[in-house]
Amino acid sequence: MGRVNNRTKVSPSRAAYKSENRKMSNADRSAYFARREAAKILRRVLEGDAQRRAIASIKSLVYAPSVRNKKGTFALVCKTLKYLPVIKDVLEAADLLSNKWKRQKELIYVIMYDILLGQKAHLAGDAEKFLMRQQSALQSAVTQLLSKKKANSIEDLITRGDDDPGVSRPRFIRVNTLKMDVHTAIKELGKRYPVQKDDMVPDLLILPPGSDLHDHPLVADGSIFLQGKASSMVAVALDPKPGWEVLDACSAPGNKTVHLASLMNGKGRVIACELNESRVKRLQHTIKLSGASIIDVLHGDFLKLSPKDPSLSKVRAILLDPSCSGSGTAAVRLDHLLPSHVEGTTSGDDLERLNKLAAFQRKALAHAFSFPAVERIVYSTCSIHQIENEDVVQSLLPLAESHGFQLDTPFPQWQRRGLPVFAGANHLLRTDPVEDKEGFFIALFKKKQNTTNPFPRSLNIDKSSRYRSGDVRNNRALACPPTKISKLRLYQYALSTRTRWRKNHSIQN
Repeated sequence: MGRVNNRTKVSPSRAAYKSENRKMSNADRSAYFARREAAKILRRVLEGDAQRRAIASIKSLVYAPSVRNKKGTFALVCKTLKYLPVIKDVLEAADLLSNKWKRQKELIYVIMYDILLGQKAHLAGDAEKFLMRQQSALQSAVTQLLSKKKANSIEDLITRGDDDPGVSRPRFIRVNTLKMDVHTAIKELGKRYPVQKDDMVPDLLILPPGSDLHDHPLVADGSIFLQGKASSMVAVALDPKPGWEVLDACSAPGNKTVHLASLMNGKGRVIACELNESRVKRLQHTIKLSGASIIDVLHGDFLKLSPKDPSLSKVRAILLDPSCSGSGTAAVRLDHLLPSHVEGTTSGDDLERLNKLAAFQRKALAHAFSFPAVERIVYSTCSIHQIENEDVVQSLLPLAESHGFQLDTPFPQWQRRGLPVFAGANHLLRTDPVEDKEGFFIALFKKKQNTTNPFPRSLNIDKSSRYRSGDVRNNRALACPPTKISKLRLYQYALSTRTRWRKNHSIQN
């Protein structure tokens, strides 16, 4: 905790902490702050879950730059969520959540976990002391609850699975080639873990399950990014070339955005569009960390961008990774810990939410087709639902065709393709949440080559003075050698011209 200015009024809780501070060990002090950081994150998670909208995953919230004690905070959030039903039952039975503490109920939940099941550490702070004074009432409530549920311990009251069903997932690392080459990254990471190169994504490395790199110096300085394989496949599928202008339509938190800049070798321009103000800040942090200098952040709504805007007239590729249900990354997101999680069922509210998401996704993809210079579009989601994936693509195929686009096949060697619900779904790509540890969907639209125009876009015309001011018909004839039909037309044109000249000449005479 930083120093307090003499003129600043010290709150009772902070004063209490300062008085206890001298007696606390480093571990106790770390636990004190972890509880407060965990409470802040828990509030955001519970608010988002109650509104049935994903703000961010637990991991992304915990591993934000502002959180200091990441390991301790992450463990506390997960454990508190796991035992939250029991904690709420005990607090209700003991009638301890008064109006004062209801406003800090997330902190109470976290401390309750420490009291009931956590380490019996030194508990400093007003909220901790309040609960410690109620130990008799809490113990009585626990005894009644166990008797009612016919359980022997608090652990017996929990029916949920493991804390993290994705614990066996390998750790994927994407090398930021703007700062470090893949060989050097393998050498550095190999000092601590065995490292393998991925066989599909060129800058992706594979480490053993459980590899914890959140505090690694290469992560801290942006040389490597902790990014899943399926997520890393999206930018590679778009295949932007150095020097291109590329639009990332829904950019935050920015991992795919900076991957685009890396694939372009830092040459060209990436326009990163993001509507949500708080997510813009996260995006800007990711960009700064990556060292990418070709990314321009555009705080605005992609749907309101005009295809006629001169600043967007040279955009040749669009990456569209819009808001989705996140159902394909439920294990990674730890959704099984959320209060709303019910194994194997989908509520009416979920179906309504999916329909709303799909409606937005269709609008965004339709808008992407309207940009005049665009040659490639990738539409991707981290969803397993057909309504957000194949159905969105199928509904817009006629519109795509009218703009000259057709489906192409990203990663042809990949075995899992789109659900066979329409002809051409084999071009789509899916990853499986069980087999591949993430559920992703990728559709690649590519502009068809114009085969109807008889003249090439850039004619190889002699630029000498002989032709600079000549008739364009002569230049066109030089670029396209005449056929028999065109020779006849030229002869007829020459004959009619000669006849008109003779007639005019005889009148003058």
